[in-house]
Amino acid sequence: MLSSCVRPVPTTVRFVDSLICSSSRSFMDLKALLSSLNDFASLSFAESWDNVGLLVEPSPPHTVNTLFLTNDLTEEVMEEGLQKKADLILSYHPPIFRPMKRITWNTWKERLVIQALENRVGIYSPHTAYDAAPQGVNNWLAKGLGACTSRPIHPSKAPNYPTEGNHRVEFNVSHTQALDKVMSAVKGIGDVSVTSFSARFDNEEQTRISLNCTQKALMQVVDFLSQNKQLYQKTEILSLEKPLLLHTGMGRLCTLDESVSLATMIDRIKRHLKLSHIRLALGVGRTLESQVKVVALCAGSGSGVLQGVKADLYLTGEMSHHDILDAASQGINVILCEHSNTERGFLSDLRDMLGSHLENKINIILSETDRDPLQVV
Repeated sequence: MLSSCVRPVPTTVRFVDSLICSSSRSFMDLKALLSSLNDFASLSFAESWDNVGLLVEPSPPHTVNTLFLTNDLTEEVMEEGLQKKADLILSYHPPIFRPMKRITWNTWKERLVIQALENRVGIYSPHTAYDAAPQGVNNWLAKGLGACTSRPIHPSKAPNYPTEGNHRVEFNVSHTQALDKVMSAVKGIGDVSVTSFSARFDNEEQTRISLNCTQKALMQVVDFLSQNKQLYQKTEILSLEKPLLLHTGMGRLCTLDESVSLATMIDRIKRHLKLSHIRLALGVGRTLESQVKVVALCAGSGSGVLQGVKADLYLTGEMSHHDILDAASQGINVILCEHSNTERGFLSDLRDMLGSHLENKINIILSETDRDPLQVV
């Protein structure tokens, strides 16, 4: 009897060991995870006014086993995240946007921060970085339209190329002039990068000076060059533009492979967003049988992005009353689905994409309590 009781022990130990090994593989260091998230969709895609990235950080080191996805981080969603043992909450909308002067129990957003820190839960928000990303929210929204080609309405620009400066100043210096003095002077100006090369001008060998600089440095460069009329009169000043990023930017302008009636498009959108009702403003002279070929869309609030865009239909979460009137007066139909209803469905796709991107190293779960605050009654 004793030996028969002893024999199963190694099997039990091996089973426990396998659980420990399996469990150890399901953790990621927070900093490594943040780096991977940025590789998935760079925070540099976000709008300059936005508050994106890691908003709440537990004291390091911090490891993540469970990543909890939500569109909006409310107190109800936070309670759910804590119950499900979240180590990092990815909240599409940043729960911290305006500066906080104190962290007390008085307001719900302050309470979120307190609860996160007390329970060692990080909070990360990508917001408009995911709006702009090629595989982001707006691309997901466009999937509901049917077969189409799309492009960003406002393309994103590369953050660091071709140079840190936004102006280029070029001028020639003849060999009879004090080349060393000129080079020394321009290099002494901050935020300026200088290159030079040989050039022939008016059958004379000269040195072509090309420098990139910021707006502030440009005024100092111009001030220096204007002291020498011969240099200044032959100076060229170019404004530098960052190159556009393919398939990246705010909003999408979608051209359907085949036109469909507005009624058919409404059905497609409802099905994609899993909504029983949407709000519709018919364009002047349009009916439910009017054909739709071009759709301009923007997840969330579309007034700024869609303004002035030529299309048969605007699709967004919300727009101002007067922007709707302007669009309708131009014969453009407008469909509103409420702000977060045009975003939340993306999280299911995001869970799958992040799972693949992170090689299934951590658990990724969706909030079940997250929902749009508005409902039709």
